[in-house]
Amino acid sequence: MSKPGPLSGVVVLDMTAGLAGPYATFLLAGMGARVIKIERPLVPGQELPGRGSPPFIGRDGISMMRKHSDDVSLFALQRLRGIESITLDLKKPGGQKVFDDLVARSDILFENLSRGTAARIGAGYDHAISINPALVYTSISGTGQDDLSGSGRTIDTVVQALSGLMMTSGNEGEPPMRNGLPLADLITPLYAVIGTLAALTEARETGRGQHVDVSMLGSITTLLANDHFAELTHFGFPTRTGPTVPRIAPLGVYEAADGWVALCTVTDARFHQMAEVMGRPDLITDERFAKRPQRMRNAKAIDAIVTEWAKTKTASEVAELLDAVGIPAAPVRSPTEALQDPRGIARGDVVQLEHPVHGATHPVFGPGIPVKFGARTYPKNARMPEYGEHNASVYQDLLGYDDAALDALKAAEAI
Repeated sequence: MSKPGPLSGVVVLDMTAGLAGPYATFLLAGMGARVIKIERPLVPGQELPGRGSPPFIGRDGISMMRKHSDDVSLFALQRLRGIESITLDLKKPGGQKVFDDLVARSDILFENLSRGTAARIGAGYDHAISINPALVYTSISGTGQDDLSGSGRTIDTVVQALSGLMMTSGNEGEPPMRNGLPLADLITPLYAVIGTLAALTEARETGRGQHVDVSMLGSITTLLANDHFAELTHFGFPTRTGPTVPRIAPLGVYEAADGWVALCTVTDARFHQMAEVMGRPDLITDERFAKRPQRMRNAKAIDAIVTEWAKTKTASEVAELLDAVGIPAAPVRSPTEALQDPRGIARGDVVQLEHPVHGATHPVFGPGIPVKFGARTYPKNARMPEYGEHNASVYQDLLGYDDAALDALKAAEAI
């Protein structure tokens, strides 16, 4: 039987859109927080906000166009699981009062609106903290709340370009290479969750909340600072090295008989083990390769030798031979193969997505919560809420509104 998560009792008001913000609140919900997502009331003739991106899943499986009215976006399905949905328009009569009441009962507010939008609609930090001084107010933005240059609008690809990330992959002289994953959209929410939980801990001790300001650009740039590209370039090592890493040779991805294999021999001892596995003990005493500094200077030569050996075997054979002596190695898999790894499924790192009504009509996987808390077990596939499904439970049970108040808000098109 599943038990409440470690964040049980924490109330999060979710004003996010896109990927970075919703992924953060998804993680909080997955660890037990009560996440209440504010969705804009539907305008007749318009697509459900945040729920209209293809592909869709429904009773007939997946499709790029909606076939039935109850088909749901896969992206919405994976980001809204375990979250409560309410509708609210702060600009309508009564909307601001509802928002203020929600803030008063929340521990955390998450937003990633474009610069100035939150304040303009009455949901900015200064206003929110005046209502609830203990509130942790977290903002995700492209370049930070203190950067007033430009329009303030950005997306993952632009952040990858600004951060220098695009010039760390591929080979020298090739065009910039965008990472296949939207890393800024996926890494920034991790920092946001870390910062939010740290601020929540302090707020519970002091009674004072604060503004947690997380920049997408900063989240990626700080990762690049872990490698000293400029200094290595000074000593002749290129920033872009393709599938291998010359300064730790042999390390990287090497061609095998049936695909590619990744391996790593950081220390001299590991390299000597690999030489024995390859049937090349002579490499251990070869002056070009005996020590790591020599291998760094002769990276192309040792990489060629490793490739020549690897191409005589399958990727799995190479990985098994190296793993048997403790050298990290594995075949390069496709995303589809990786997502179907029984280990990840068993741990709940990935879960099969299920339509909220029709269930698992197609074998498609989405993110789980890749953190285990002792022996506790949690629901691995929380349900996606219907649009505005929790209006009654939030407005009546949490805020204490009566039927007349709800009717008035509906008449004003505030909810």
